[in-house]
Amino acid sequence: MTSGALSPEMLVALLRDCRTIAVVGLSSNPARPSYRVAAYMQQQGKVIIPVNPHETMVLEEPAYPSLSAVPGPIDLVNIFRRSEEAGSVVDEAIYVKAKALWLQEGVIDESAAARARQAGLQVVMDRCWLKEHVRYLGTAGMNLRQVGR
Repeated sequence: MTSGALSPEMLVALLRDCRTIAVVGLSSNPARPSYRVAAYMQQQGKVIIPVNPHETMVLEEPAYPSLSAVPGPIDLVNIFRRSEEAGSVVDEAIYVKAKALWLQEGVIDESAAARARQAGLQVVMDRCWLKEHVRYLGTAGMNLRQVGR
């Protein structure tokens, strides 16, 4: 477990209560993990905001080139970027006053996570949103095999 890890109760609250989720690095390619996770988020009633300068529409939602370009508040920023690129996304999440930050499996940047916590954001790092949702809140009629995980 990484430093500053959230309790299971706090993790469940994030999974349940964060409704508007900006997915940084979301691809329109259905074979990519970001696409599968975001599609699952939508199936769970979440509003996803694709953030990728190389996309225009993903999962029938308009894509934005950066978090700063997203109109309106963001509950959770979910990061599908390489660890070495996560820090700048974290700084932008702090700037746009996101409530929470989720770095997907394999995305680890302890110093960026510390900056986010210091700015008041809840942080989950090196964990898959979909797997944690299934683990804590059930599948709502889906299983991991159906979403290609």
